[in-house]
Amino acid sequence: MSTESAHRPVVLVTGATGYMGRQIVPALRDRYRLRLVDVADPGGEDIEVVDLFKSDPAALTVLFEGVDTVVHLAYKHSAPGSSYDNSVPAIDKFEVEFGNLRMAQNVYRAAFDAGVRRVVVASSNHAADWYEHTLVHRGLKDVVEPYELPLADNFYGWSKACYEHLGFVYACGGLGRSLEVVQVRIGAPRDLDEDTYSADEPPAPQPGPAFPTGIARFKRDLGAWLSQRDAQQLFIRCIETENIENEHGVPWQVVYGISNNTRAFWSLTSARQVFGFQPVDDSEVRYEATVQKLLMHGGIAGGRVGA
Repeated sequence: MSTESAHRPVVLVTGATGYMGRQIVPALRDRYRLRLVDVADPGGEDIEVVDLFKSDPAALTVLFEGVDTVVHLAYKHSAPGSSYDNSVPAIDKFEVEFGNLRMAQNVYRAAFDAGVRRVVVASSNHAADWYEHTLVHRGLKDVVEPYELPLADNFYGWSKACYEHLGFVYACGGLGRSLEVVQVRIGAPRDLDEDTYSADEPPAPQPGPAFPTGIARFKRDLGAWLSQRDAQQLFIRCIETENIENEHGVPWQVVYGISNNTRAFWSLTSARQVFGFQPVDDSEVRYEATVQKLLMHGGIAGGRVGA
């Protein structure tokens, strides 16, 4: 190992081969010494196979020793019955999300016990999606702020809100020391393929019933979109920003993970002011041809879902 490499921070990434892991790990490789963790090794990757649900706490602490920052991306889909299994009633999706909350606790505790400085967690826009579904899309609210009380209308969002509050318990110092915690409420980090909006169906299963479909869903996703390079920049800023204390001196922050979208309805205030995030992409520009085809030509170019 070169001297330069030896002085790079060690970053442990959970769920490293998952969807978000595949988007951000390539950029992290250039800056840090990585310790990649997943429940299975897909082959061709330097993955430590660990089941974060079942591992002995002491074993996890050993895995986390020497780590500067943990990026917690792992999430367990347990179909049938997962939050994204629309064949199962929403009322029956509590248990799988309670399991994911238990995994978050395992990660926080192992990081705390191992002396890790910071944990950056993949939260979700769904942590506060009651505002979106009930107020924003009806024109009763313009922007959801990251520090508003997180209110969800489904168990997936509830679990993410619990991730955030659980992180605060570790950050506030009440457990003996302050573990620095950043919650990234990820938006829509995927390609907005026009074919998925051609019928009055959602482009992907969702954790709750209140999501717009068809063209309305396209307009929603234009506001929620997160490009790969903006995702990489945001997670790097969340890892490297030195002081993340809030106005009360607690090293705990919630940021929305979206690009610089013209139709955005979530605030990037904390991402910009605390972490210096400067998103370079805008869905309106990236998908200009699709906007013209699906919206302008149909005479329905209003900015938000309800417009």
